[in-house]
Amino acid sequence: MSNNPLLHGAHGERHLLLGNEAIVRGALEAGVHVVTCYPGTPSSEVPDTFHRIGGEGRYRLEYSVNEKVAMEVAAGAALGGALSLVTMKHVGLNVAADPLFTAVYTGLPGGLVVLSADDPGCHSSQNEQDNRYYARFAMLPCFEPASAQEAKDMTRAAFSLARQLEQPVLLRTTTRISHMRGPVDFDDLPAPQPKVDFRRDPTRFVPVPAVARRRHVALDEIVARARQIAEQSPFNTVTEPSAPTDLGIIVSGVSRNYLADALSANDWTDRVRVLELGMTWPLPEEKICTFLNQCKRVLVLEEGEDLLEQDIRALAQKRGLTVAIDGKNDILTHQGEYSTTLVTRDLAQWLGVSCCVQEPRSVEPDLPGRPPNLCPGCSHRAVYYTVRQVFGDDAYYSSDIGCYTLGLLPPLRTADFLVCMGSSISAGSGFARASEKPVIAFIGDSTFFHSGMTGLANAVFNQHNVLMVILDNGTTAMTGHQPNPGMLQDVLGGMSSHMDIETIVRGMGVTEVAKVRAFNIKALTNTLEEMKSKPGVRVLITEEPCVLYARRQLKKTSPQVAEVAQQGPEAMRCLEQLACPAFYRSGDNLAVDATLCTGCMVCLQVAPGAFKARKRQG
Repeated sequence: MSNNPLLHGAHGERHLLLGNEAIVRGALEAGVHVVTCYPGTPSSEVPDTFHRIGGEGRYRLEYSVNEKVAMEVAAGAALGGALSLVTMKHVGLNVAADPLFTAVYTGLPGGLVVLSADDPGCHSSQNEQDNRYYARFAMLPCFEPASAQEAKDMTRAAFSLARQLEQPVLLRTTTRISHMRGPVDFDDLPAPQPKVDFRRDPTRFVPVPAVARRRHVALDEIVARARQIAEQSPFNTVTEPSAPTDLGIIVSGVSRNYLADALSANDWTDRVRVLELGMTWPLPEEKICTFLNQCKRVLVLEEGEDLLEQDIRALAQKRGLTVAIDGKNDILTHQGEYSTTLVTRDLAQWLGVSCCVQEPRSVEPDLPGRPPNLCPGCSHRAVYYTVRQVFGDDAYYSSDIGCYTLGLLPPLRTADFLVCMGSSISAGSGFARASEKPVIAFIGDSTFFHSGMTGLANAVFNQHNVLMVILDNGTTAMTGHQPNPGMLQDVLGGMSSHMDIETIVRGMGVTEVAKVRAFNIKALTNTLEEMKSKPGVRVLITEEPCVLYARRQLKKTSPQVAEVAQQGPEAMRCLEQLACPAFYRSGDNLAVDATLCTGCMVCLQVAPGAFKARKRQG
């Protein structure tokens, strides 16, 4: 896309960008050389945008098999002198923490920026962990944008700081910032940036204990330099009211937006002085203490955990300041996302004033809920239905992270427990060993490459008794159809190489391996019945492209749709056991919505007397 403004926009232009797109522009303005990732919402649009715009030779983008590998490749590139960016969602940083902590000790001369996209409110995640903890834990300078403009500007500043300090820098966003849209003023793209020559120095870059102890001292000195930079950072600003006041608010992250709205809408701007922190770690202690000395009472406003509040309380105690500090333990909550409504309500309480807060309109109690559901025509539904028919409640189901987790609800009920990404085979093996019950471990193709292979190797090595079902839908479906090593070579093109899952499984020593088309209910049933009676590690690979991927990327659609041929108990049994979203009730009868039906024809196999195929119209 030669006219894409992200690649060709110039100084003085203003464009409306997604927060994640603004990060891409900021990286381009910094002169990024290498981008690595493992896709995870809400970070996925960053590498996907790099992929979509092509780059015209400016950078190298890699979709890695997991976040640890992505971190290691990016760190290696930064060691080799390249300006590098690695992106992931918040839980991905747990996977990447091992190389990250060591990279902080050795330092990376080329410069590495780590994008961690947190998810307050669990919109698409299994927890609400606050990765500002990692900034403190690993001693990483940290930027937290509150607008699309800041997302661009802070990304650029993070690269500059990473190369200046030769240290990784954390760019911490949240779902709201990643997916917001806002105007962004562009600067010029630079000429290709130079790479830093690597100078061999094992006493720095090979952290055996003697080296690591010295590097810890060096790291403390680097953090002190970063603290001085934070004191002067243009992203840390004080806004003074027009009238004298001894009330202050220290605010960070997206809460800065909510506070600005609350103060403006209620004419409270003259009631408080405000310290906004955009470079949130290391703390600009002198700037904070100067601010605290001007106040008798301060409210710390931060979404997520009370990290900033506790830091400021400790700083005030250390400096002997008597200012009263309020925050989570007094008014605010640790849970979920903040909003203008919540901040307005709680700020009014803190100020001791009344205000009219319009609470969000609640959902009418008589409206039906909309539970998470597998798509119409999803091949996972056919597999789950068949597994339930063969094993029922006699087996226990170990699930994993991906679209297929949506099989947890009735009538499929194929998720009894889930630990983390790649855990289904490992946790399932442990459960089977402890309980001596049959266990089915479900995992997707992308997750298998992410961290399922090590669990499978462990299961073979330790002679566990577990059936692993690899749901191969040919893509990384849940996060937006990004590449993974199992995708077909003609889809990957020349950028990557296909890896065959069956070959890998057999190479790990699994002898009981079968591959079946997911929509072939008879073959699935026969294979499962055969594996049911066998001990040890067994692997069933079910293949069928993700229905959305097949339609959008592969341009494949079925020429037929299903329709009800005969009403009655057989049709209703299929509705109750398969629960395809294309089914609906029309009075006392069952009907198929032809606009939703994908033509998978699973219902014709489940209830052959009740359904028939007809040609798709239009």
